[in-house]
Amino acid sequence: MLGQRGRGFTTAVFGPVAKRFVAWGISPNTVTIVGTAAVVIAAFSLLATGHFIAGSLGVGLIVFTDSIDGQMARLAGTSSAFGAFLDSTLDRIADAAIFLALAIHLWHRDGLWSAWAMWAAVAALPVGAIVSYARARAEAANFQAAVGIAERSDRLLIALAATLLVGLGLPMWVLAGALSYLVFAGLVTITQRIVTVFRQAREMA
Repeated sequence: MLGQRGRGFTTAVFGPVAKRFVAWGISPNTVTIVGTAAVVIAAFSLLATGHFIAGSLGVGLIVFTDSIDGQMARLAGTSSAFGAFLDSTLDRIADAAIFLALAIHLWHRDGLWSAWAMWAAVAALPVGAIVSYARARAEAANFQAAVGIAERSDRLLIALAATLLVGLGLPMWVLAGALSYLVFAGLVTITQRIVTVFRQAREMA
């Protein structure tokens, strides 16, 4: 998360938890499923109802434990293509829950910035999904597309941080601006990945 430094941080923090779960015989896929369910529940019960402080902190905590299942798979020697597929698929569900929950709440708020933030949240969802799809499709075709300025962890951190700040009293334009940036950064990342794959394909031709 947040690059190599972030992955090192999550490994150090959640490594003992991963070891404990492996010792208890819990499967990585179970942790993946439970974590996704927890994000969905927290998003729709807290973010969608306007509890921005509790929602952003709760969802953020769950999101930052996302590396536990991968650590467990490596510790237990059970890493698999299905596990990677499941994790990636459920990540899309978690992302959808977060941005849809924000959009649902913002729909019921008055004001220009609330409307702007709502539409930005709606737009950020498909753009973020395409960012992930572009990389997955490239790798399926034996290309590399791990480039761009809007990785998933970065997008979630920005969205949740802005949500927390608004919950703490900052004006709504902070969230509207953050979500708009995510849309812009996602479009840039999609373009970067298309160009990267195009160059690789041309070199192989």
